Amino acid sequence: MAQEDAVRCLRCLLYALNLLFWLMSVCVLGVAAWIRDTLNTVLTLTANTRLEEAAVLTYSPAVHPVIICVCCLLIIVAMVGYCGTLRSNLLLLSWYFCSLLVIFCVELASAVWTYDEPSVQRADMISLKLRMPNYGLQRYQWLTHTWDSFQMQFKCCGVIYFTDWLEMTEMEWPPDSCCTNQYPGCARHAHHHDLSDLHQEGCGPKIYSFIRGTKQLQVLRFLGVSIGVAQILAMALTLTLLWALYYGRQFQELDSEVTPGLPEDCASIAATNGTTTDASKSGCGRMIKGRTETSAAEAHLRDPQVEMEWLNAAG
Repeated sequence: MAQEDAVRCLRCLLYALNLLFWLMSVCVLGVAAWIRDTLNTVLTLTANTRLEEAAVLTYSPAVHPVIICVCCLLIIVAMVGYCGTLRSNLLLLSWYFCSLLVIFCVELASAVWTYDEPSVQRADMISLKLRMPNYGLQRYQWLTHTWDSFQMQFKCCGVIYFTDWLEMTEMEWPPDSCCTNQYPGCARHAHHHDLSDLHQEGCGPKIYSFIRGTKQLQVLRFLGVSIGVAQILAMALTLTLLWALYYGRQFQELDSEVTPGLPEDCASIAATNGTTTDASKSGCGRMIKGRTETSAAEAHLRDPQVEMEWLNAAG
């Protein structure tokens, strides 16, 4: 009874861990997709600069294709583990344990291989100004869209200040994406009447803060560590459940072999009558009891000390 309760408890814990694997894997994929969109924008603005290298070093462990594939595979493995736990199937549980072990090793190796501390300074933000003269040109429409998208998303203008647009380009006023309340021609109106309608903070510090790490990146790191700890716990519980199921079945088979069956005479009586009557039961009981007493007497006579006493009495 205690063994059955322990097995039931192990199965419930594995159910909960598999559900946790599904939820955390989906969260990792969602947050990684969210970060990847902003990361592509930052990489476009920081192309061929030290900021680009620093951004890649910071976010490559979070959005690396290996991590994305591992999360997708973990969802499938969790489903297999759920089925194996539900059916108490030793083969599925063994496959589940081996898969978790391989995934854990891949995650650990990927984290060690891709981890590196970025070396970036605030002075490197000045290099962003080199991308500004191409703004608005027909052949650089993709760069224009990237600048506008970043300034609207992060509510910034220019690199250090909105006057960077006037300094680095031939524009007479900043782009409309610098306006706090956007409408066609808002930047021109703000430049001539009220500069407070423009974003006062530059995009350089925003990019620098993004490269140093965001809340989304911290969430991904927390989820990664949580998945690793959950995998270790799941492997330990799976091994324990495998041991309990395997040796439980071995004990059941051993008990079935040790338990004696009815004697042949009783079996023939039961087969003849079709059902075992009270008389046949009592007769078989007396027969088994008599055989037991006979076996005990034979064992007593085979005792060497008893044989010596018989020989002395005969002499």
